[in-house]
Amino acid sequence: MLKDTPMAYVESLEAARRQTDTQWQERAAAMSGDSSFTLVADSGQDGSKLCALMRVVLKHPQDPEKPLQAMLISVYVAPGHRGLGLADELLKEACKAAAEELSAGSMELGVHEENSRALAFYRRHGFETTGAGRPYPQDTSKRELTMQRRLP
Repeated sequence: MLKDTPMAYVESLEAARRQTDTQWQERAAAMSGDSSFTLVADSGQDGSKLCALMRVVLKHPQDPEKPLQAMLISVYVAPGHRGLGLADELLKEACKAAAEELSAGSMELGVHEENSRALAFYRRHGFETTGAGRPYPQDTSKRELTMQRRLP
């Protein structure tokens, strides 16, 4: 994932490779629980071939004045499955699950300012740029834009 689409992630391939098994297990444990979920699409054969995934968590901290906010923090579609509608299906399900299972009223995400394909994809699904952003961690001369949409 990091090798074929490095712009889509805030962590470099080299940094990910430096993680130990224990660190990966700790990261996975920290992301489990009632405040997150991961949608996975596999080849349907033995489940060993990952086709796509989306990871959603509740945003922290929450603004108590607003409905709960979810964050789409990880999106990946394997190269052979891009452009076939799988991401559309997963995002639709991710938004539905964020509303129903996490009780979120909106979803937020960050996208590299030069990732035109991702920007167009999210806009097609009702996400709008908020005007907020931050320096992109792998290249602080670039920006990670914040996008958001209301959930059904």
